[in-house]
Amino acid sequence: MRTKIKVLGIFIAFLMFQVIFTSQAKAQQSYVSLQVFYDDLSPYGQWVDYPNYGYVWIPDAGSDFVPYSTGGYWIMTDYGWTWASDYEWGWAPFHYGRWDYDNYYGWFWIPGNEWGPAWVTWRRAEGYYGWAPMGPGISISMSFGNNYNNYNNHWVFVNDRYFGRNDIHNYYADQNDRERIFRGSTVITNTYNDNRRQTKYIAGPDRKDVKQRTGRNVSSYSIKESTQPGQQVRDGQFRTYRPVVKTNTNQKQPSPARITNLHDVKQPSERNSSNLQNNGNRPVQQQNSVNQQNAIDKQNAVNQQNSLNQRNSSDKQNTVKQQNAINQQNALNHQKDVKNQFTLKQKEAVKRQNDINQQNAVKQQDAANQKNTVKRQNEVIQQNDLKNQNSKTQQNVNKTQSNRKAKQGNNSKTTTKTKTGESDKNIPQKQNNE
Repeated sequence: MRTKIKVLGIFIAFLMFQVIFTSQAKAQQSYVSLQVFYDDLSPYGQWVDYPNYGYVWIPDAGSDFVPYSTGGYWIMTDYGWTWASDYEWGWAPFHYGRWDYDNYYGWFWIPGNEWGPAWVTWRRAEGYYGWAPMGPGISISMSFGNNYNNYNNHWVFVNDRYFGRNDIHNYYADQNDRERIFRGSTVITNTYNDNRRQTKYIAGPDRKDVKQRTGRNVSSYSIKESTQPGQQVRDGQFRTYRPVVKTNTNQKQPSPARITNLHDVKQPSERNSSNLQNNGNRPVQQQNSVNQQNAIDKQNAVNQQNSLNQRNSSDKQNTVKQQNAINQQNALNHQKDVKNQFTLKQKEAVKRQNDINQQNAVKQQDAANQKNTVKRQNEVIQQNDLKNQNSKTQQNVNKTQSNRKAKQGNNSKTTTKTKTGESDKNIPQKQNNE
């Protein structure tokens, strides 16, 4: 009886937990329209009607602004590497929609309805991590293609030892080196499946790989959803506003309250950018530890440089040895190639000679066969002639014999007649004598 009561109590508690959890989930998963972007971003930039895209937002962030590079840093969360922005408006353009670039207006943002930790594509090179914004209409699978390089001039690469720092912008690779680094890089294809929202995110570099390259433990932040626009990194949490955006609603079609004529928009260097960054997003403990970390990094850099100089000296000597070994190997390979080539030529010459010999043998055999054929034909002709000659000779013999027999017959008849005549003459004489 007690067991049944205990089981019943556990079942009731489970049902209550399900009800409470479902209610909290529904409360957190609020639904909004694109209007929330139009309203919240208006103070920090200009909404314009851009060809082929419709309403896009151009931030007043200065001429050096690059999305996912300026005013922010990367943190590891439940969904992978997430961009934590220092801008007050950073909760929206770095986690929804896509960025594109105009040679005159600079970077502009196209709103979207799908939240993500960061809409970038990642690459790995020797000693570097790199990323770049995903262009409009580019899916995750397309961005993983080796041929995808929509923003060749806008890739950001950082020395992998400093990846994950909140002052990461101090360690970006020089612009002139980015193309070289890109050519030696490969795509990072790590993803995370969000079963709750039934979507997939690009997760970025593997956590273990980052730990190995940086030599530091990688802290992970849980994502806590806020009910108001904004984001903050605090107490091991990344608190951000991430509502579900509905594009098809029965309400009035959303639109910006103020739309700037595209021709009236100034170049980035001429636009005001005084009220954009919010350094309060950085954790207080991180802010206090920046100087200490910088001092440690400087000392580490000195130690690394000294070690690097020693390695370079040793590497030069090893390089000379390796080059000598390579030269010797190349000379040996060249000799082998020459020998192989000579052997190959000999084989080809022998093959050609064999082919010629075979052809000559065939010709000789054909000539012999033809000669034998002619000989046989001549023998047949001779035999036929001999037969014909023998036949004619036999005929002549037969004819001669026939003539002889005929002549003998005639002579016999003549003799008989003579004898008969003589007999007849003798009879009357006898009679007369009588």
